[in-house]
Amino acid sequence: MADKKRRRADSDSDSASQPFKNLLKSDAQILQILKSVTSSSSSSTSKPLTLADLALSATCREVSDLSLSSVQSTIESLVLQLTHQILSGQGFSFTVPSRSASNQLYVPELDRIVLKDKSTVRPFSHISSVRKTTITAKILSLVHQLCLKNIHVTKRDLFYTDVKLFQDQVQSDAVLDDVSCILGCTRSSLNVIAAEKGVVVGRLIFSDNGDMIDCTKMGMGGKAIPPNIDRVGDMQSDALFILLVEKDAAYIRLAEDRFYNRFPCIIVTAKGQPDVATRLFLKKMKMELKLPVLALVDSDPYGLKILSVYGCGSKNMSYDSANLTTPDIKWLGIRPSDLDKYKIPEQCRLPMTEQDIKTGKDLLEEDFVKKNPGWVEELNLMVKTKQKAEIQALSSFGFQYLSEVYLPLKLQQQDWL
Repeated sequence: MADKKRRRADSDSDSASQPFKNLLKSDAQILQILKSVTSSSSSSTSKPLTLADLALSATCREVSDLSLSSVQSTIESLVLQLTHQILSGQGFSFTVPSRSASNQLYVPELDRIVLKDKSTVRPFSHISSVRKTTITAKILSLVHQLCLKNIHVTKRDLFYTDVKLFQDQVQSDAVLDDVSCILGCTRSSLNVIAAEKGVVVGRLIFSDNGDMIDCTKMGMGGKAIPPNIDRVGDMQSDALFILLVEKDAAYIRLAEDRFYNRFPCIIVTAKGQPDVATRLFLKKMKMELKLPVLALVDSDPYGLKILSVYGCGSKNMSYDSANLTTPDIKWLGIRPSDLDKYKIPEQCRLPMTEQDIKTGKDLLEEDFVKKNPGWVEELNLMVKTKQKAEIQALSSFGFQYLSEVYLPLKLQQQDWL
């Protein structure tokens, strides 16, 4: 009898320290709700729209995956064209597609940012562009070598081939994107990759360069997402959804708690700003496994910006948005309305800086935000209250509140936008 009273007292204390725990249904009931969502998501057979399907008033530019031989021949044709240009007395210059903000277009039907067809001339003879023209020629030469040798290198490797010329990796990285646009191919077609950054764990089996990887057996750290998406194949999963997590800390919490076993899912993170490999991997999972993608990000303007990069693309790489964007990502949390709804303590909320508020207001002017009334409402609330919070604010109710109460309740209520 005394044991029963003690357990009841412990339960009452737990409910007080972990708000809304008493609202949770059984795992079996929540799973049934998730299965109905997943089945409706996977039953959609409509073919995704492409730029070619739309009669847009503005001409837009998109790149495509090219084989190494195609990239090599395109570079050689370009060099031949430049040679003719020089011999005819026209000088040496590159015509480079502009990636400036004014040359970007958000297409609501595709729900992503694309690049318009404006180009700029980069002449060798002009003092303001001579160095950048030299860098462009150098990058083209290096990519041509990669094609001949059929090898991959990192962006860092590329930078260290001529540190004095490039001066900063930001400059060589930017010109690498320019070269992709010039050649009309994806950046992965150039055989230049970024260092591994993103990780995945949970109910996913896939082949990595012929080796079968079971992501339920990769420990708490998970499996590093391969930088070359071409070597990934044979994806298999019994997951009900993909959980996209902004930060490493939240990812580690969910991985250690093996949240993916309680609610079958695949958990993926790029540990902050989305890298190309993680964006390509997420898109591949979504398209092949036909699973809904739910995003868990900080309740601040930058969390929403990160979510939008995955969903609508970045302006910097809008030329490849067809390959890099994952359609229909749902904003699960942490949302501004959750701060009061889940009674996040005041000491766990942070005041927004002037820059935060400006970024929030700028986001409200973006077409991809305006398209979603729920996002507009949440952003307006954030800017009005001038409060933000990180995912870790939920730890004020206990380190496992995220995996034991917050996410299960969100899934139960289908509370996403």
